[in-house]
Amino acid sequence: MPPFENLLAFAIASVVIIVIPGPSVLFVIGRSIALGRRAGVLSVVGNALGTVPAVVAVAFGVGAIVASSVAAFTVIKIAGAIYLVYLGVQAIRHRHAHVPGTDSAPASARKLLAEGFIVGMTNPKTIAFFVAVLPQFVAPSAGNVWAQLLLLGLTFQLLALVCDSVWALAAGTARAWFARSPRRISTLAGTGGVMMIGLGGTLALTGSKS
Repeated sequence: MPPFENLLAFAIASVVIIVIPGPSVLFVIGRSIALGRRAGVLSVVGNALGTVPAVVAVAFGVGAIVASSVAAFTVIKIAGAIYLVYLGVQAIRHRHAHVPGTDSAPASARKLLAEGFIVGMTNPKTIAFFVAVLPQFVAPSAGNVWAQLLLLGLTFQLLALVCDSVWALAAGTARAWFARSPRRISTLAGTGGVMMIGLGGTLALTGSKS
């Protein structure tokens, strides 16, 4: 286990990084706006679970290989961007299904978790971030380095889970007001879809390892 002061410093740095809206936050807000609080929170959980393999990979050294390979980094990034665009298009296509009183059943929890998991797993910037940041807070004299990396990574994910859930609930609460009008809620669902498409496009067009 890393020294307490290292863990505390990492937790503070993590919160500062997490609260600044990034791809994960924008994804969660888009999902909450398009599908509601339940979908937003489940997307947060799925996204967090999807980044666990990245934590494990970094802890055992695989992450450094992926982060240093332009080809692997780009392939994962493009796959994730395409999937975000797909989710955005689906949200726009089915925006009227989110209007209260329609016959369409809400997406299952398993489906929402799976979609969030895929988005988290196909975000190569997560691996790059962990490779760059986690080692800075490791103390080799404090025990197994891989165990310290694993603990730091999971700590980051736990903090992200809490903070992103706040974003999901806030966006979902705002959506509840729009739900009073069928036109407003369908427009809002479409807006959430556009946000996801824009996010996917932005990730795809940024530099190969930015």
